[in-house]
Order: sequence, then C-alpha cells, then structure tokens
Amino acid sequence: MTSITTSTITARDVDFGLLECGSGPLALCLHGFPDSAHTWRYLLPELADAGFRAVAPFTRGYAPTSIPTDGCYQTGALSADANALHEALGADSSAVIIGHDWGSMTVFGAAVHEPTRWRSVVGMAVPPGPTVGLAFMTNLAQIKSSWYIFFFQHALSDIVVAANDHAFIDMLWNDWSPGFDGSVDIAHVKDCLREPANLAAALGYYRATLGDGKRDPALDDIQNAGTQIPTQPTLYLHGINDGCMIAQVAESARALCPTVTTEIVQDAGHFLHLEQPKIVNKLIIDWVVAAQN
Repeated sequence: MTSITTSTITARDVDFGLLECGSGPLALCLHGFPDSAHTWRYLLPELADAGFRAVAPFTRGYAPTSIPTDGCYQTGALSADANALHEALGADSSAVIIGHDWGSMTVFGAAVHEPTRWRSVVGMAVPPGPTVGLAFMTNLAQIKSSWYIFFFQHALSDIVVAANDHAFIDMLWNDWSPGFDGSVDIAHVKDCLREPANLAAALGYYRATLGDGKRDPALDDIQNAGTQIPTQPTLYLHGINDGCMIAQVAESARALCPTVTTEIVQDAGHFLHLEQPKIVNKLIIDWVVAAQN
C-alpha cells in the first residue's frame, strides 16, 4: 500500500500542510471538526492504489496550516480554498473532491461554484442542498443535537473547549460516534488545536455561520453555492448512529436531493469513515473510479 508523505503548498495566502500519496487525477479530501487531515489515513492509500493523487490538507487555521490573515472562516472561504488548492496542485477536470463534516459542506460549494474543476463529489455526515437549513428550522431533535453550535457563539467556549487537555473534544467524539475508540484521531485533533489561535480559528467556522464572525461579501456567490446541489455525480454517506447530525436528517436528503445517491452506513456514527473504513472506502473508490470512465 502506498505510503503517505507530508508537504506544504500556498493557496489564497494560506500555507496549507498536506498529507498526500499516489499520482494521477487529484482526489482532494477535506476534514471537519473536531478532526484533522489524519482522518483520511485509511482512504488516502486506497485512492492512490486506485490511480489518484490523494491529497488531504489541514484546513485553514488547523495547525500546521497557517492562520489566515483575512480572518475569514465562512463556508465560502473554505470552498474557495478547495478550488484554489485544485489550481495550486495543477489538477485538471478529472479531479474528484471528498469531504466530511465541514469538509462536506465545503465540497458542495466548491463543486457547484466551479463545476468544471471536479469530475465527481462525495460528502459525508452533513447532507447536501437545503437539507441542513430545513432541519434547523423544523427538526427539534436535530436542534437539540446541535447545542454545541450555539455554545460556540459565546467567548466562554474558548476556555471550556481548551480545559483539561481539550476534554470537550473527547466528549464530542464519544457522543457523536458512540462506542468507537477515537483516541488516535482525537490526539491528532488536539495537536492541531492546542494553540489558542488555532482553536479560535476552528470555533470561528461556527461563528462565521451563525454568529458575528467575519464574513467577506466577495465570497457570497460561493457561499450560496454551498446550499445548492452539485450537477456532478454526487454520493452522500451517513452513519446510522450519528450523534451530531441525526440519521433522520440524512434520510430527508433522499427527497430533497433526488439527484444525489444517499447511502446510510450501518454500525457507524459521525466518523463513519474511521468506524467502518472497509465499507466506506469501497463506496467512495467505486464512485470516483466509475466517474472517470
């Protein structure tokens, strides 16, 4: 199996730390919160063996990636980063884009805004299109599960999340993927967010969405693209036991996003690609390979 190497590349004035392996069409893999690029350690080598150049950046603000000088963490900024990384990595129209959690929202926006860059799309744990917005207005069970988003709007959360060696992060993993031992990946997350500036960046994603975090009006178009459905072949995967985004919301994506192929993964929670890597990797590899033909 192909080994994973590290490198750095600059895009949109941010120095991105990368994990990568393989050669061929770009397969860009984007992590979420609270997570890191290491979350793709099972998928990257399999993508490489399938003929892709598999690249997983630490997203803006997550060490070793630099803190962006523009201070913007809205989803539009993340999607713009993804398209800029496509350019910086010298990719072409055969590239594919894969995301989990915040990465899922990012890939939908990137793929809709610049569709000629991406041959196919895979999202996980946060559904595409209008699904999430509708859930936040109508599904009380989902609103209850999303309590942490509202907590992150308060400055006190910077202190609470960092306390006791970031025990808050352990709690979220335990709640979101019940029964799964995420200690290896949690350690990587804590390394990424140990400095206060990095933690503030990660929480800034949420504050730019629902709070008073900085938003760049120049990114409005790509921000709005994230609420639309990609025209490319799009696969959406969701763990049936997800404690962050409940499976009922993912099921609603079938009706709201009929052009998207939705698969519910059994015996998996929020971090389904780590909990059931064989199943999830096969679904992803089969999807992105088929789109190349």
